[in-house]
Amino acid sequence: MLGDRAAADDLVQDTLERAWSRIAQWRPGSDLRAWLFGIMHNLRVDQLRRGGLATTSLDDEDEAAAVPVRPTQTDLLEVMDLESALRQLPDEQREILLLVALEEMSYTDTAALLGIPIGTVMSRLSRGRERLRVVMDGRQQTANLRVVR
Repeated sequence: MLGDRAAADDLVQDTLERAWSRIAQWRPGSDLRAWLFGIMHNLRVDQLRRGGLATTSLDDEDEAAAVPVRPTQTDLLEVMDLESALRQLPDEQREILLLVALEEMSYTDTAALLGIPIGTVMSRLSRGRERLRVVMDGRQQTANLRVVR
């Protein structure tokens, strides 16, 4: 989500530091992963509010070579296309898409983590998936507007 491996490492480090300092707040028996993701999300929101970390593209040769893919040129290009397409999504849609699809979090857990209704998670996920399809297909996204009298 950050677009920079070093910034992501820093965010994980900050998350673990905050979690360790507040371990007494974690309720044994609850989902530790969701608790950690909540801390990470809140730290990232704080960074953005403060004008936090600047992100850079992973188009650099060093970063692209570090991406774990099978050793074929087409796979690397597909990963780079997907990364580019994900960057074109609004932050709200990208965040939910990555939590649900990549992190395999349930809609309920995602809604609780972000503090939004489950319907909002589902609609943002649906819009994000559709927009990702449009971008990956190379089509221009046009608004389906109609005149209402």
